[in-house]
Amino acid sequence: MVERLDPSEWFSERPGLLAIAVASTAFGLVVILPYLQYILLGVVLAYILMPAQRRLETYVRSMTAALVLVVVAILAILLPLAYVLAIAIREALEIATAVQEGNLSVDAIESRLEATGYAVDLGELYQTYEEPIATGVQGLATRTMDVVTGLPGILIGLTVTLFVLFALLRDGDALVAWFGRVLPIDDEIQRELRRELDQLMWASVVGNVAVAGIQAVLLGVGLALLDVPVVIFLTVATFVLALLPLVGAFGVWVPVTLYLLALDRPVAAATLAVYGSLVSASDTYLRPALIGRTSAFNSAIVVVGIFGGLVVFGAVGLFIGPVVLGGAKIALDVYAREREGATAARTLEDEETAADPAAETDDETGIASETDENGRPAVESDEVDAAGRDDADWIATERADPDSGGASERRDGVSNDGDRTVEDEDAAGTGGDPDP
Repeated sequence: MVERLDPSEWFSERPGLLAIAVASTAFGLVVILPYLQYILLGVVLAYILMPAQRRLETYVRSMTAALVLVVVAILAILLPLAYVLAIAIREALEIATAVQEGNLSVDAIESRLEATGYAVDLGELYQTYEEPIATGVQGLATRTMDVVTGLPGILIGLTVTLFVLFALLRDGDALVAWFGRVLPIDDEIQRELRRELDQLMWASVVGNVAVAGIQAVLLGVGLALLDVPVVIFLTVATFVLALLPLVGAFGVWVPVTLYLLALDRPVAAATLAVYGSLVSASDTYLRPALIGRTSAFNSAIVVVGIFGGLVVFGAVGLFIGPVVLGGAKIALDVYAREREGATAARTLEDEETAADPAAETDDETGIASETDENGRPAVESDEVDAAGRDDADWIATERADPDSGGASERRDGVSNDGDRTVEDEDAAGTGGDPDP
């Protein structure tokens, strides 16, 4: 266990070193801010792959295991993800272009809806919301172009992600130990915080992603079997919406069901409605099974963390945002608990001091000394008993043999130390004068 001084005492004794540490940390954050989302992506991937890293280290060196897992991450995660996102973006652009050019055959959709008993003037509805629709389509096109023109920066960021992933897989344990040494927090509290943060990371990264992925795949297979267009785009949309506990796959299969009704496909629409309901209901069973119960992970933290994380950290904020908010809640809970414990300890100490007002504390030793009723230091009972026994023995010896050597020694001692000698006492007892 690392011995640590009290933080306030440490900071007060080393103000210059503290200023250097704070300034260095601030400059370091400024350096990494441009690629913060890619660094966080590397942290997320390292957390996912760390169990595999530990297993591989039993057979090969840590560097070799890290290289193998980085290659696996490129081939099994990043490349398929890039391919799916490229298809989803292309299909989204096709939908946006069709809406913008009016190639969705609004009249045909209206006639289908009228045949099912719903009379809707889509032309008037479109005119009412034409401006926001056009703005949204234009924004989507602009963002897509930004992504295309920003490919060099994205490639650099992904390179940073891979290096961070490799470094964390190889030296992650050493980095955690280093943080444990430099943080001015007790080891027990550090272990508690790491345990709670590990549960949060599992719930956000592994649990939520697994639930969303399962629901997206299930719904995507159903959409493909029903011959619904732009299946890849809808599957990706299902994955994103399934990360939100209040929306889920419901936000995809309901609009698609209405679309199938508009196309006069009632059997397909009914099938999708039943199948989609089952997929959405699976969230109730999958989430507790994969995530478990985490006290700091309620719906409000998840929703606010996801949307706030998207704004602050980008796409990786889907996973990091809830962890940041949940971690803040855990840290505040631990701080409040420790503060209450310290307050209770001080209160108990004050009560004990008030209950024993006669107790005085030695300034040098810090040990409380007892006093008698007159305020003088109390003499230990053993010392009193010993002194009493010595006096009793001397009196008995004096009466038995007044001329003994012991009595003479006692007389000399008393004559030298006391104000009244033994001879005076003898004279007083016989009524005569002391011997010359």
